[in-house]
Amino acid sequence: MTFKEQIQEGIPSVLPQPKPYDLTINHAPKRKEILSAEEKKLALRNALRYFEPQHHAELAKEFADELEKYGRIYMYRFRPDYEMYARPISEYPGKSEQAKAIMLMIQNNLDYAVAQHPHELITYGGNGAVFQNWAQYRLVMKYLSEMTEEQTLVMYSGHPMGLFPSHKDAPRVVVTNGMMIPNYSKPDDWEKFNALGVTQYGQMTAGSYMYIGPQGIVHGTTITVMNGGRKISKNGEGLEGKVFVTSGLGGMSGAQPKAGNIAGCITVCAEVNPKAVHTRHSQGWVDEVVTDTDALVKRVLEAKVNKEVVSIAYQGNIVDVWEKFDEEDIYIDLGSDQTSLHNPWAGGYYPAGISFEESNRLMAEEPETFKEKVQETLRRHAAAINKHTAKGTYFFDYGNAFLLEASRAGADIMAENGIDFKYPSYVQDIMGPMCFDYGFGPFRWVCASGKPEDLAKTDAIALNILEEMSKTAPTEIKQQMQDNIKWIKGAQENKLVVGSQARILYADAEGRIKIAEAFNQAIAKGEIGYVVLGRDHHDVSGTDSPYRETSNIYDGSRFTADMAIHNVIGDSFRGATWVSIHNGGGVGWGEVMNGGFGMVLDGSKDASRRLESMLFWDVNNGIARRGWARNEGAVFAIKRAMEVQPLLKVTMPNMVDDALLG
Repeated sequence: MTFKEQIQEGIPSVLPQPKPYDLTINHAPKRKEILSAEEKKLALRNALRYFEPQHHAELAKEFADELEKYGRIYMYRFRPDYEMYARPISEYPGKSEQAKAIMLMIQNNLDYAVAQHPHELITYGGNGAVFQNWAQYRLVMKYLSEMTEEQTLVMYSGHPMGLFPSHKDAPRVVVTNGMMIPNYSKPDDWEKFNALGVTQYGQMTAGSYMYIGPQGIVHGTTITVMNGGRKISKNGEGLEGKVFVTSGLGGMSGAQPKAGNIAGCITVCAEVNPKAVHTRHSQGWVDEVVTDTDALVKRVLEAKVNKEVVSIAYQGNIVDVWEKFDEEDIYIDLGSDQTSLHNPWAGGYYPAGISFEESNRLMAEEPETFKEKVQETLRRHAAAINKHTAKGTYFFDYGNAFLLEASRAGADIMAENGIDFKYPSYVQDIMGPMCFDYGFGPFRWVCASGKPEDLAKTDAIALNILEEMSKTAPTEIKQQMQDNIKWIKGAQENKLVVGSQARILYADAEGRIKIAEAFNQAIAKGEIGYVVLGRDHHDVSGTDSPYRETSNIYDGSRFTADMAIHNVIGDSFRGATWVSIHNGGGVGWGEVMNGGFGMVLDGSKDASRRLESMLFWDVNNGIARRGWARNEGAVFAIKRAMEVQPLLKVTMPNMVDDALLG
């Protein structure tokens, strides 16, 4: 059976043979026991409804076994036999080019070189899923292969509800993930309802089919580290010979060593999972691997003396690094953490002093003991950081819920007022005031042809536009423009592509529209193939996250989620090819609401019309909200947007003299 035929087959009428559990693959940890005996029966009923009754007897036993062994029903038997990667758009079957592009993006999310736990359909973050099981994957690909541009596929937390009549300007796919009633949005609620097969955690770009490998976060991490370096610079010097200590080499966090290299510092990144260490080292995203703290100390001291630009993976627990560097009096210039603490009890963070294997056993079999060990480690982690910051280290929370979970563990992490944390979120100190308030965020694109030469051409187009824009850019955004010009110039050299031929850069609405329009014109001329536009949800307006994306909003509204909802509704009727809205993201289930989009450029006048309308709203929605919160940069940016677009009229805040308030 050809690849196209397998896609069109959907769920096979003849059961494929069971597949062996592949030990060479990085698998998700076993989820904890959370369902009652009756709920386990319900989980089986829910799973079996994808299959014809004559198969139920055989599959019921198999699925019950999966539920017992792994805590979830993944339906491993139904994994496709073909290799999983983003093929050129021409290789997909279908009636709609937009639908083919979505199939390409889905397969990219599940590419073994991209996905964290590909056999469990998890792209990153330990639980950021594309689908709950392989039956859902097969059905979705079949629906997309049949879809016309008069239909919309409705996705219900990984489950394809079906194809519904719509029209050519409607989104081809509408995605929701984890949209729980608020009182049922605690971490254990996710464990329970995900085990039942009725919801999933889509993270940000995992369940939105818009992940582009660790490159997606490299750029933001590079900007963060560069600007962190500017904050600690005494005499305008850079990061040469300075030490950046952090942790996490999984999905998103795997970008940190590469970003450190681009920023020009010595990066030490700890990771407990040997497979994650091996993956990032083999991909060239980290230069060296060290497994002993004494050897690490020696190597870092050598790098400091020689002012090397080098990234070092420490295969072990990050707490050991912070404590050892304190004992040896190694000065840490920049410190952070990017373990998946949005998912602390199910593999996002591992306790110190316990092996990786034993931790995984405790997680599944003794979850309360595991939780105690994690919280004990968080207290040690915070205490070690406090010792370094007392010496002058600049530490920032990387929006992974480290400070939030450390505070819940009783760590010494709170400010004197008992409300705020001792350390700022990187959004509060860096990304919010310097980027998001001015409308700069992670614009990204994928060349649907799969050709590296198309990516090189789009890089050149984007560079040319940024250089032209920088000539007349206001002083307030000159630095952002120059950082992005430097980034795109070095994009090919830094070998950032993992999986699809994709690129990311930070751009404002004007930049995004101009770059997208230039791509569309190049497609119309036959110079490049189709391009898929998107962004990280970690952006100006896509995400309401009080401890990350909206942490620099101080009018009390950072705990509201109106912006994310408005964002995805507005994108849907302004021309997005697909839209998504999720409960949960980088800081955890129940902690954030985030929305995303994808847009296919095909060189048509329709695409030109859509991109201008949608991209303008997608950014300025967030700037308007930030401006209303009295953020100085956003007030400047939204006034500038109103000058450009006379149809835009935004309610502006009147400033209050604090002296009047007593």
